[in-house]
Amino acid sequence: MADRVQGQDVFEKRRWLINIALVLSVLGFVGFSMIPLLSSTFQASQSASSPSAAATAPTSRKADLEAQERGYTLVLQREPDNLTALQGLLETRLRLLNEFKQGDPKDLIDPLEKLAKLRPEQTSYAVLLAQTKAYLGDREGAAQTYRDVLQAKPGDLYALNGLVDLLMRQNRPEAAIGLLQDTLKAASQANQVQPNGINVVSVQVLLGEVYTKLERYGEAIATFDQAMKADPQDFRPVFGKARTLKDQGKVTEATQLFNTAFNLAPANYKDQIRAQISLLSTPASVTPDPIIGPSTTPVPQTPPSSSP
Repeated sequence: MADRVQGQDVFEKRRWLINIALVLSVLGFVGFSMIPLLSSTFQASQSASSPSAAATAPTSRKADLEAQERGYTLVLQREPDNLTALQGLLETRLRLLNEFKQGDPKDLIDPLEKLAKLRPEQTSYAVLLAQTKAYLGDREGAAQTYRDVLQAKPGDLYALNGLVDLLMRQNRPEAAIGLLQDTLKAASQANQVQPNGINVVSVQVLLGEVYTKLERYGEAIATFDQAMKADPQDFRPVFGKARTLKDQGKVTEATQLFNTAFNLAPANYKDQIRAQISLLSTPASVTPDPIIGPSTTPVPQTPPSSSP
């Protein structure tokens, strides 16, 4: 388990710059609300920065970004709370880091902290701040930033997902499970105050994924079953259960559920599910289902993934 967590930690650091840049590129329009938009933005940015495009004018591109950074900095010296300048400075520094490996991730902290303070309703800034702190090794600061978001919005899936991921990388799985279970326990009352403030099925899917990572397959399947019962038309718990069965080597059952998830899923997720089905259909991955059925370890009463 420790090796898996360490490996995940390295992976998270490698992908951090790309993830944070993609989120910011659509932040002004939708914040964190649409994962598919991040993928399409990534594809667009790849095309725009392809070797042929980059070869034409990398020097002028870099010079333009440096000039923009200086301009935003000058504006902020006069108007420290200028939202447009803060957003521009943040995006410019991210582009310099991502495209030219120039600058220091620490330079993102100040504009992110100001944006999170000035726009508390836009929790994407705080989540990005927590991601940056975690990348820089300030895990306590990252955890506190996530908790601040969740105190105001206990159902914020991106803060939940971020804090759960952080706890798992700290080898604190019980704390991650407890966080999700507590969120589910609070859902009924919270949703009376703010309808749909906590998306129960989404939190259950996230909890099921945590159980699967811990190889607590009986609890994972029970949690996914609860989510499937709560919303039979939601493909996510079906997909999560299929992956859990796949990890157990139960190919036939997993394939059936992957097909069900494929039929339920929106078009932008079908390729991901089809890829899982293809992996199962290759001879090397096909193993007979074990005789013993899945564990029936009971799951707590209030079990909780983000969108795939």
